[in-house]
Amino acid sequence: MISFPDVSKSEIRDHYDWATPFYRLLWGEHIHHGLWSADEEPHAAQRQLVSTMIELAGLPAGARVLDVGCGMGGSSMHLARERGCDVTGVTLSPVQRLWASAESRWKGLGRQTRFVCDDAERIELPARAFDVVWSIECTEHLFDKPAFFRRAAGWLRPEGKMVICAWLAGGDDLTDQQADEARRVCEGFLCPSLGSANDYRRWMLDAGLTMIEYRDWTERILRTWEICQMRVERSRVRTIARAVRGMSLFLDSFETILQAYRSGAMRYGCFVFQAGPADAGPAEACPAEAEPAAG
Repeated sequence: MISFPDVSKSEIRDHYDWATPFYRLLWGEHIHHGLWSADEEPHAAQRQLVSTMIELAGLPAGARVLDVGCGMGGSSMHLARERGCDVTGVTLSPVQRLWASAESRWKGLGRQTRFVCDDAERIELPARAFDVVWSIECTEHLFDKPAFFRRAAGWLRPEGKMVICAWLAGGDDLTDQQADEARRVCEGFLCPSLGSANDYRRWMLDAGLTMIEYRDWTERILRTWEICQMRVERSRVRTIARAVRGMSLFLDSFETILQAYRSGAMRYGCFVFQAGPADAGPAEACPAEAEPAAG
């Protein structure tokens, strides 16, 4: 695991309060990577990432979903609209909560979605209340990932699924240069740590979950940062960013993360884990050394 302790919750909250308009301007309603198969437009690639997650998880229509790190609510609204899900979205940012709530009502999805401003590592939720715990690119911001996954496993109904897309440390044997690249990503994007794919496997096993799917999508998401860099250079965003503390470093980090993915310092993975049945014993170990599936 790559650690970068010089990050605080307040910095993460402030970043998303200030950065939400930048995200919307540069990238649209979804603020996560796109998943490319060919020459899709960015908005289509972003929706493709969500729809592929749904397919891998076998997410049932009408499922009750907890969207951890819901951002502006793009994925929550997609799940509600396309799958008829009942979705609770959690974000640390009050600006994002207001944005998501307003847009959801405007789109006629207010009865199927609700958005909460809270710390995902402290929020109190009923046990066994959700069919799916869903998270796209949020776990990077968690300070105690193993503890969060143990709590989140308790929110799942028997045989429920945890579906996660995450920025990952490239492996457990990074070179000093690769580790430094990953730490610079942590600094620019306010991540207290980046776990490897093996770390996530181990944390989930300790939480009583079984991994049923893992896809390494690194090569298919790279265009995200190539396009974002191009849009920054073609726009006046840098001029505006100078007025917001930390925003220039954030924009400069687009090149940093792109290089980290290209060098192997980072990977991008999608995981599907499953809780056991109501009378299940401890989860069986999955081999930590297993090679990631191509996706």
